[in-house]
Amino acid sequence: MTVPLLDVKHVSKIFSSGFFNNRKMTAVDDVSLALPADTARLVALAVESGSGKTTLAQMILGFLPPTLGQITFDGQDVYARNRHNHGRTQVNYFQKVQAIFQNPFEAFNPFYRINHIFDLTIARFKLARNRTSAVQQVIEALQAVHLNPDETLGRYPHQLSGGQLQRLMIARALLLKPKLMVADEPVSMIDVSQRALILDLLMGLKTMYGISIVYITHDLSTALQIADEILIMCQGSLVETGDATTVIQRPAHPYTQLLVRSIPLPDPTQKWSEPLDVEVESDKPAARGTAFSGCKFFNRCPSHMEVCQTERPPLIPIEGARQAACFLYKEFIAEK
Repeated sequence: MTVPLLDVKHVSKIFSSGFFNNRKMTAVDDVSLALPADTARLVALAVESGSGKTTLAQMILGFLPPTLGQITFDGQDVYARNRHNHGRTQVNYFQKVQAIFQNPFEAFNPFYRINHIFDLTIARFKLARNRTSAVQQVIEALQAVHLNPDETLGRYPHQLSGGQLQRLMIARALLLKPKLMVADEPVSMIDVSQRALILDLLMGLKTMYGISIVYITHDLSTALQIADEILIMCQGSLVETGDATTVIQRPAHPYTQLLVRSIPLPDPTQKWSEPLDVEVESDKPAARGTAFSGCKFFNRCPSHMEVCQTERPPLIPIEGARQAACFLYKEFIAEK
């Protein structure tokens, strides 16, 4: 059996707060996902704000250790590899796994010209034999993201737009020829006119360069546009996974259905057919950060049942590779 490129296995991250009462908050709760090694895939992780997306991204990148579970890359534990191995082993990992962060303006030191990030990358990873080779690699990387080297190099970050800076981060990553890229809301702080270009570049990373991508977003429309597979998270847990088109056009989980219904219609002359009722009932327990053992969407679910208050539903295979964590599909459990 082929070892996956990335294998996130039942990963949880629990943070403690408070000096005396030592309260705990589960940011990521039993999340699993896998990317094959032989085929580049673009997987979208669609989450609402505060649902643990950045925490999960930091664990995949090796910045945070998981409290429970394991994350492996090419068959090796990510955190153990980066914590206990130093030197060239750690450098190799960060060469193979790159990140594109949400705010491109925070990714650059304002005191240095744009050239600095390329010079540091080439020197740190020893990508060029001489200065001529280094310059040529930078030019090719800039051209690959549709930037003119003569109009970009030599400038300071404040002289460029957010879209240009985000493309520069993609160009820097391309220098390293990574196998995996983690993109944490890469278009959320970019002008609308630039978003389509960035999304097109991300798809090009997969199709032209064979780079797998974990695309983290709260925008279902962009996930539908570029993703092969989509994973829906609610309060740190996966509630539905499957083919992006199928999940968004025929959502199975009540939470996914609510997300899809909340997307504005493209025609301003049409109105939503019915109001969205998402009011939390006060007599139902809050799921996150407490000892509540039931479904995390229980207090907002229009289809909740008694079992939902006492048991947390597993991800249930309901159609091919599609899964939904909902007792509405409990008959599929018996079939399996």
